Amino acid sequence: MNPNVKPSQRVTLLGVIDADAYAASTVTTAWVDASKYESLLGFVAVGDFVTNGVLDAKLEQATDGSGTGAKDVTGKAMTQMTQAGTDSNKQAFINCLAEELDVNGGFRFVRLSCTLTTAGADLAAYLFGMDARYTPAHAASVDEVVG
Repeated sequence: MNPNVKPSQRVTLLGVIDADAYAASTVTTAWVDASKYESLLGFVAVGDFVTNGVLDAKLEQATDGSGTGAKDVTGKAMTQMTQAGTDSNKQAFINCLAEELDVNGGFRFVRLSCTLTTAGADLAAYLFGMDARYTPAHAASVDEVVG
């Protein structure tokens, strides 16, 4: 590990689901080219659930940036969070190594998908690229990197 490498040079914010109060629906990040990173990290943060709220989150893969052939990344879904399960104000990480994608099938684009069923919740979610193979480029919403 090179001590001169800054954390923001190892971690790239690729996709964002803005923090907000969401009704029952599915919200996703944009599709990102995962071939540029050694691994990916999804981070989901739920605030207060509405009564009977249920949240599922997963990584999906596609063959291009418009979502062609979209399918789930095997084994990359978090355990369901629920209002009844006292999961309000909790977080989850979803780790994914590049080799866990169906690269032989041409799947190299990934997005983070969050589905609120039955009722809504306060929610934010982020998709990070780890250890870029080329010069990393943060999501356009990143306003500043200090240091």
